[in-house]
Amino acid sequence: MAQTPPRRGATGALSLSLIGFFAIFSTTISKSPVLPLFVKSLNGSDAVIGLISAISPLAGILFSFPVGLLADRLGRKRLLVAASLVFVLAPPLYLVVHNAFWLIPIRFFHGIGTAILGPVASAMILSAYPDRKGEKLGLYSSATLVGRTLAPLLGGAIISLFNYRSVYGAAFLLSVPVLVLSLALRPDNGDPAAVRKVGLADFWKSLGEFMKNRRLLGTSLVEMATFFCYGVMETYLPIYLSGQGVPAYQIGLVFSLQVVSIALTKPLFGFLADRVDRRVQILFGIVLTAAFIALIPLFHGALAVGLVAVLFGLAMSVSTVATSTYVAEVAREESLGASLGALSAIMDIGQSSGPFIAGVIITATAIGAGFVASAGVSVLSALVFLVLTFRTPVRKQVPRK
Repeated sequence: MAQTPPRRGATGALSLSLIGFFAIFSTTISKSPVLPLFVKSLNGSDAVIGLISAISPLAGILFSFPVGLLADRLGRKRLLVAASLVFVLAPPLYLVVHNAFWLIPIRFFHGIGTAILGPVASAMILSAYPDRKGEKLGLYSSATLVGRTLAPLLGGAIISLFNYRSVYGAAFLLSVPVLVLSLALRPDNGDPAAVRKVGLADFWKSLGEFMKNRRLLGTSLVEMATFFCYGVMETYLPIYLSGQGVPAYQIGLVFSLQVVSIALTKPLFGFLADRVDRRVQILFGIVLTAAFIALIPLFHGALAVGLVAVLFGLAMSVSTVATSTYVAEVAREESLGASLGALSAIMDIGQSSGPFIAGVIITATAIGAGFVASAGVSVLSALVFLVLTFRTPVRKQVPRK
């Protein structure tokens, strides 16, 4: 079913970027750094903290693909409004919790909003700007990264000045613009009756079509490997630096610089993706990702390791902005939401499984082996991507005039 995108020009891209900024700001401030501290204040154990932290990504794995399929049938704006309602309704629920276990369903509910937002907003942007999709998607992605970067800073300040529960009041206030901006978007052509025709067979059929498309499958494996590495980096790089005596504030600075480097370069690399063979850009990015994470064990100290971490972030920026735009290039328009949903779910699988698999390797050997093994996963995905996608000619890119 054809979708009518948001208004073209600055309004559509800007509105969706602001939605992404406030939504990610709101959901991130609800977990970083407050969630582990809040659980501890409720007498929750470390195991409970781990379980609660894993629930939100699980929602992404379970819901991203079905949500994408529903967006193709029901209409993307309706799904985006539904996500905004989740962002608005979730923060007040934290305020009434007095038992840590109640945070499990709340975090799952909150995660559903993020699972909807990613593929639906991306599909709207990619449909609205066929000749500038990389540039506009890079702008949206940078906006979400800025929100993700600012959230821990504001959250930490609120905790210092007030208390844990005050953070969730701030999360609610930040979510209100998400709902307002979502309602203001121009309606698309979704059909409410169409959702009644979607059954389990439709989900399996759509998923089967995705898996049979070797270009989509190859791209999703690169995305999974990229976030496999990112999950390992964000989990074990602090431990690696701490073991060298690097103070916590310097470790935090390393990650802040990495996120800032990604946010600043996403629009640039998106602009590039609109003008080159996206397969080459994806391959270049994933190979650089493998190289830089493999270099981590060879360097010591915040300055040297921080530089490599920033270069790793730039490599991620090169590949990830091109993967979504390449999916838009090879997927059918009527199944774009489902394809992006599947890509998002596979990404979450990579980010969730990376720390676990690397943890097993590190426990058996040494921390450096975890970084090198992650590089191996990236190289393997690059080889598979090369085989699956370069057999088929790429569509000619149309530069913006």
